[in-house]
Amino acid sequence: MKYIGAHVSATGGVENAPLNAQKIGANAFALFTRNQRAWVSKPLSEKNIQEFKSNCKAYGFLPEYILPHDSYLINLGHPETEALEKSRTAFYDEMHRCEQLGLKLLNFHPGSYLKKISLEKCLDIVAKSINIALDKTTGVTAVIENTAGQGTNVGFEFWQLKHIIDQVEDKSRVGVCLDTCHTFTSGYDLNEQYDEVFEQFEKEVGFRYLKAIHLNDSKKELASRVDRHHSIGQGLIDPKFFRRFMQDKRFDNMPIILETPNEELWKEEIMLLRSFENK
Repeated sequence: MKYIGAHVSATGGVENAPLNAQKIGANAFALFTRNQRAWVSKPLSEKNIQEFKSNCKAYGFLPEYILPHDSYLINLGHPETEALEKSRTAFYDEMHRCEQLGLKLLNFHPGSYLKKISLEKCLDIVAKSINIALDKTTGVTAVIENTAGQGTNVGFEFWQLKHIIDQVEDKSRVGVCLDTCHTFTSGYDLNEQYDEVFEQFEKEVGFRYLKAIHLNDSKKELASRVDRHHSIGQGLIDPKFFRRFMQDKRFDNMPIILETPNEELWKEEIMLLRSFENK
């Protein structure tokens, strides 16, 4: 079964996210558990926590299909000590919030080397940052999102994801979220090489580590290394890809999250994707 939703607003409190998700016909969703543009945010209150759990239960959202996203400020591979510690502290806070809310996953962008260290050294630092966070928390899996490779971002090729995972000590609590826009613009041809791309993923990373999908079309061309999402069917990823994806059982039983730019279309996009499942 496919669990599809979108990255919905948590404005006014995390407890509002499941309400916003149910309005678009979702059975999965993503959210920010804190202000994604600030280093420090007010702690979750007991009211926030209990109402979030209550609303999830009321609308049938299971923790396995909720995909929190961490702050965009965090760089777990930062080459400078002070900035790295700041990122690690913020990442721990994100993991702790997931613990409080009873969630099982935390999605994050791995980091950037900022032209100050090698890409490989940055990957090593990311892995160490994950180990530190996992040692301090329980029950939450760190889910590495592949990137488009824009600027000095790491994690845009499958081998880079594997490089990080290989150094994570608790393999049971690390995974991957594949973003289809990022995958396409980083150079993997989802239009013409569907089988080959996912065979390569299985060989280099392994589907056992795939925990989530960000399902986005792309405004930019294959291998452009530019991260610009588009609404489903309006970008440069062939609609045939989305149809085939929805019929592919390898992507069952994980959160599939839209981060497409027009939230007015989310309900329609979810309906369209579901229409692909058995056709």
